[in-house]
Amino acid sequence: MSAAASSTDALASKVEQLGLRKPGEQVENGGAEGGPKKEEDDEEISVAEKALLQKIVRKGLIENKNDIEVQRKDPSSPLYHVKTFEAMNLKPALLKGVYAMGFYAPSKIQETALPTLLADPPQNMIAQSQSGTGKTAAFVLAMLSRVDTTKDYPQVLCLSPTYELAIQTGEVAARMASYDPDIKIRFAVRGEEVNRGEKITEHIIIGTPGKVVDWALKFRFFNLAQITVFILDEADVMIATQGHQDQSYRIRKGLTNPNLQIMFFSATYDEEVMEFAEAIVSNPVIIRLKREEESLDNIKQYYVQCKDKEEKYQAISNIYGVITIGQAMIFCRTRQTSMWLAEKMKKDGHAVAMLSGELTVEQRIAVLDRFREGKDKVLITTNVLARGIDIEQVTIVVNFDLPVDMKRQADCDTYLHRIGRTGRFGKAGIAINLVDGSESFAVLKQIEQHFGKKIMKLDSEDVDEIEKLGN
Repeated sequence: MSAAASSTDALASKVEQLGLRKPGEQVENGGAEGGPKKEEDDEEISVAEKALLQKIVRKGLIENKNDIEVQRKDPSSPLYHVKTFEAMNLKPALLKGVYAMGFYAPSKIQETALPTLLADPPQNMIAQSQSGTGKTAAFVLAMLSRVDTTKDYPQVLCLSPTYELAIQTGEVAARMASYDPDIKIRFAVRGEEVNRGEKITEHIIIGTPGKVVDWALKFRFFNLAQITVFILDEADVMIATQGHQDQSYRIRKGLTNPNLQIMFFSATYDEEVMEFAEAIVSNPVIIRLKREEESLDNIKQYYVQCKDKEEKYQAISNIYGVITIGQAMIFCRTRQTSMWLAEKMKKDGHAVAMLSGELTVEQRIAVLDRFREGKDKVLITTNVLARGIDIEQVTIVVNFDLPVDMKRQADCDTYLHRIGRTGRFGKAGIAINLVDGSESFAVLKQIEQHFGKKIMKLDSEDVDEIEKLGN
């Protein structure tokens, strides 16, 4: 068995232990665990778990039309958006691996970052691009290209903030290297052990900061000074995880190879991320997506006046009874309301999934898999999924409860993220807000005023009016 095959088999075992779905495998819907119930669960999901769910739900690349800003310390350095993988002079085995993964042309971040990452002499990079745009494939391809398989010691070190995210990166690396059996990968994560006195001979180490600190600095299973490529992935998640910044700094101090190349990737690009980046990366090329403007132009917004939650449910039923909907996401304020709504819709024969903070990571992944594959047509959730999860076939978003802040005022930022789950990738979308009572109506008016866009009233009893939604 080849090294690449054994790496893939070992990875498959880890993925199975995690509860992550392997290709072609059926996944049943996960149920909620027991335990005390909270009315609000907006904070139940960690930053790391959210990043993992984003990776799971996006099995293919999303198309990003935003421009990329490139800031270079050396203005004479050439820049070029390379439109094909062949133009990057990759090793034939790696090029074959890229095509086998279904990548036939570079994504926006790949065509911009890879020429720099693959250039000689090596250049450091700080790159920001949302999850799903191909960041992982970009740096994995770069790190595989830098491996010298004639040397039996670690040359590439990739840090991820959690076990699950490290495994996800490893899966990409193993698949991309599947036609180059000489490249060997080792995981420095919980459950992986090295015998005392043993030296690691694999070329690439993918792991979490705590485990790498132990292996490199405490037990000296490998020499940080021999590392020529250092990748720090999911930097914004790293910052949000206690202790990881300090561990990352300690590892960075041990990386003394004069030819060291550092790649720093993050989905966000705020001040805290940049301070962390600048402490880790010297003289970087900086690549980032321009901030996306708040645009609701391709989303039609409506509201339905209701007396109570029973009338809200009737409004949803009426809309579903008239127009054909691809897939829908329904946002509720509390887990209790989500459970009540899911139960009623299931009784009426709808294929419904529910996602809330009390589910384990594995259960959330199972729920998302079923929804992404179209096995469930409706996903009911609290704010767990308000931000960042893009599912292309979502055509309608329903706010069963309008989002409010602690002062019961309109939470316009959350509203934007919620209804932005539809109308993705330039397609038309529909957002329906269910309003009950004067307080709820006042929140709706605050949202209208904030975005400067009229939210039209919809009569859910008028079949002709509802039919127009589907056109």
